[in-house]
Amino acid sequence: MSVRKLKPITPGQRFRVVNGFDAITTDKPEKSLLVPNKRSGGRNSQGKMTMRYIGGGHKKKYRIIDFKRDKAGIPATVASIQYDPNRTAFIALLNYQDGEKRYVIAQNGLQVGQNIVSGDSVAPEIGNAMPLSSIPLGTIISCIELRPGQGAIMARSAGAFAQLMAREGKYATVKLPSGETRLILANCMATIGAVSNSDHQLLVSGKAGRSRWLGRRPRTRPVVMNPVDHPMGGGEGKASGGHPRSRNGVPAKGYRTRSRTKASNKYILERRKK
Repeated sequence: MSVRKLKPITPGQRFRVVNGFDAITTDKPEKSLLVPNKRSGGRNSQGKMTMRYIGGGHKKKYRIIDFKRDKAGIPATVASIQYDPNRTAFIALLNYQDGEKRYVIAQNGLQVGQNIVSGDSVAPEIGNAMPLSSIPLGTIISCIELRPGQGAIMARSAGAFAQLMAREGKYATVKLPSGETRLILANCMATIGAVSNSDHQLLVSGKAGRSRWLGRRPRTRPVVMNPVDHPMGGGEGKASGGHPRSRNGVPAKGYRTRSRTKASNKYILERRKK
């Protein structure tokens, strides 16, 4: 994987850094795994804008991703590594031996032609999905379930990975990408290896229009709003805006909003780094 810095032939290209897409092997998605993706423009069912700064953007279809990896014991061959416009990670098209095709999140180092499999007693190799109870301690993992059978919900974005630290009883201790250490049920599934496209963090869009293509509209700073629109709005001239806070008045810097009585607090051994 690599990034490319473009020649400054236009103002938008001057600072732009793009992905080399070395890992991508095809630009034709599997049609049977595509579904329409309707855009809301930030409006609800009544047509009222409930989320600001959303709208426009390039039309795209959703790729159905297999987050559960529930085809246990059936080997699959990696047919291609593809770009997915709906996420930062690359995706891999799998051809199972029984003829089914599925998309999964591609792990770093996954190669076309490689065989991967999911199940209890499989080898801990890149791309294989296993329960936390079967993975060797210290292994780098990603695409982790929080509840058995739920499907992967943690460490799914580009370059993300967690580490299996320990096991005791029915729980495994996992150090998450945020720095948080928490207990997860040992029969939850996880995939071996870090998520692909780790160079995503190095990309520079180069111009505002590229954000518009992604469906992001311009964001207004709170300090230039009116008092009716935001707690930091109002004032004559360049007023400071008061203490940084959200539109609902919640302080923005360092204020803890997590409930002290939340049921899952007992599973968090160490909070994420500030």
